[in-house]
Amino acid sequence: MSQVQTTHSGPALVQEGPIKTFLRATEIDTRMLGMLGALLLIWLGFHFYGYFANGNGAFLTYRNLWNLSVQTSSITVMATGMVLVIVTRNIDLSVGSMLGVTAMMMGVLQVWILPNILGIGHPSIWILTVIFGLIAGTLIGTFQGYLIAFLEIPSFIVTLGGLLIWRGAAWWVARGETIAPIDANFALIGGGPYGSVGATWSWVVAVIACIGIVALLVNGRAQRARFGFPMRPLWAEYFIGVVSAAIVLAATFTMNNYFWPKGIVKEYAAAHNLDPATLVNIGHGWAVPVLIALFVVMAMTFVTTRTKFGRYVFAMGGNPEAAELAGINTRRMTMLIFSLMGFLVGISACISSARLKASTVALGQFDELYVIAAAVIGGTSLAGGSGTIYGALIGALVMQSLYSGMVLVGFDAAIQNMVVGAVLVLAVYIDTIYRRHAK
Repeated sequence: MSQVQTTHSGPALVQEGPIKTFLRATEIDTRMLGMLGALLLIWLGFHFYGYFANGNGAFLTYRNLWNLSVQTSSITVMATGMVLVIVTRNIDLSVGSMLGVTAMMMGVLQVWILPNILGIGHPSIWILTVIFGLIAGTLIGTFQGYLIAFLEIPSFIVTLGGLLIWRGAAWWVARGETIAPIDANFALIGGGPYGSVGATWSWVVAVIACIGIVALLVNGRAQRARFGFPMRPLWAEYFIGVVSAAIVLAATFTMNNYFWPKGIVKEYAAAHNLDPATLVNIGHGWAVPVLIALFVVMAMTFVTTRTKFGRYVFAMGGNPEAAELAGINTRRMTMLIFSLMGFLVGISACISSARLKASTVALGQFDELYVIAAAVIGGTSLAGGSGTIYGALIGALVMQSLYSGMVLVGFDAAIQNMVVGAVLVLAVYIDTIYRRHAK
């Protein structure tokens, strides 16, 4: 395909390669392609390394991929909020400690307080605990946002102090005790055989997602036509729809093919007076924390791309002075962003403590590093003004894949930290080069 370009000396013919034509027509972000390519290389690298080193490639298995999705959920939820924080040229170093203290307070509430008031196993215990956790996280985030926005203390200092304060508070809440066992219904938020929706409902979710993809493409095309924006070629629309639906179906197939362990099957059969022999290959399906994380990603994508709040966030990140002169209340926006970050930390605290089935002082330790790394690797610029929610999701997958892969192949903790640090530095360097060439 060729493109005519007019110059002062007359029309000139500029050849456009097939790859450039494809990317222009589909409007696919090249950075996203790079991240997906890196993710695929990590998966293949760890799988074949394990195969040649131990004779067992354990990474690309249904079990490991299912576990990987669950392990990534908590980081993904917080990374979506960290995107907004970094876009506005701030940072939040306290999210791991906030998660820890919120989880400890939820543990005290559901194990020591509510059972004495409502009775052990009361069905509303988990609901009250979740609501309390979300409120607690939001209040902590709002408090830090107030210090940053209205008292004009740099976010680095406020959240560095928060990292130490909230970690100490997590110990103080229960004097360092591990709080367990948590409410059985609350534990389902963390996944596991019972904390998954099963194969049938997973296919229902997949079908709904595919219908949603088609609806978004049709609506997007209609909006472009309505406002006179350039239209993508039909073949590009079909390509995006088919590939997106294929990813959803392939992921659902993977989730459904991780079957319940035999011990869980026997336990379930005994509890329901069934013959274990009749319960064969019960698929986990999508885990509850994964569905929560995906819902948060979709909601945050809508907020950042379809609301006034999202436009204000990126306007502030691009030029804070111009945004304020344009009438945006930047102080109020900053506090709201940190409030939202706290709310998302509350969700992650529910997922993490439910997955562990306990609340411990160490919960969330170093999570701030993984969350910031996920956002940066996902394309969020530390210079502010640019970043995507889906990029944070891919960045979280990259970080968790690196960590899980190194654990599987037997790398010690020192090597793991070195690799994660090197990847973070490399991601910032790539972002610097990308921004330099984009100018």
